Formats: sequence, structure tokens, C-alpha cells
Amino acid sequence: MVTIGVLARRAGVGTGTLRYYETLGLIKPAGRSGGGYRIYHEGELRRLRFIRRAQELGFSLEEVATLLALSETGGARAADVRRLTREKLLDIDRRIRDLERMKAGLERLTGRCNGEGPASECPILAALNADDRDEDAP
Repeated sequence: MVTIGVLARRAGVGTGTLRYYETLGLIKPAGRSGGGYRIYHEGELRRLRFIRRAQELGFSLEEVATLLALSETGGARAADVRRLTREKLLDIDRRIRDLERMKAGLERLTGRCNGEGPASECPILAALNADDRDEDAP
């Protein structure tokens, strides 16, 4: 058994993060010490590493909870894990397209401004202030 501070240190997260994960049901303390501190089984470190790795791949905490449930359910199917992962890939592809569109718009705006003169005459600000029907709009 380890205290919340020891577990947080080993997992590389803050104690507040552990408390938050607890409220979401992602981790569960084994109980409390005589001093009232949360204490955890050593196995919670494995769960925390799982959570961190899944988040690094872009999974939300809600999706992480689903993955954890699938990993701990005896009758779970690999197809369910694959489906969730495919959905995440599609979401990432959509976000990449959105970022590329934003980048192209910012590049167009940046090309309109030479960086000289007062901000009130900046073509970037003019484009941002333009009416949606205006051809100067981004």
C-alpha cells in the first residue's frame, strides 16, 4: 500500500490529478491511513500508466474509462477496442484538416500585412473585422 503522495510521485502526476481521476472512477483508493490519507494498492500505478499512455495518444478521459473497462472485462472483444481506436483516428484526421485550414487562412492573412504602419490600418485586423459577405474576410 502507498499513500497518494507516493503514488503521484511514482506516476509523475500531481495529487490533485489523482483525486480528479478518483472522482471520475478511473482509480480507486484502497482506503485511508490512520492519518486520513488516501492509500492505494501498488496496482493503481499500472492503471495510471495506462491512463497516461492513452491520453498521450489523444484519448479523452471518458474514452480512457471505456478502454480500461474493456481491458478489465473478461468477455470484451478486441473488435470493440479497434472500433474505438478507429474512431479516434477519424477524429484526429478531422482535427488535422481543421488545423491545416486554419494555417492556410493565417498564412493568407499574414501575406497581406507587411507589419508597417498603425494597427488600425493592418489588413489582418481589417479581415477579422470584415463582414462575412466581404471578400476580405478570412
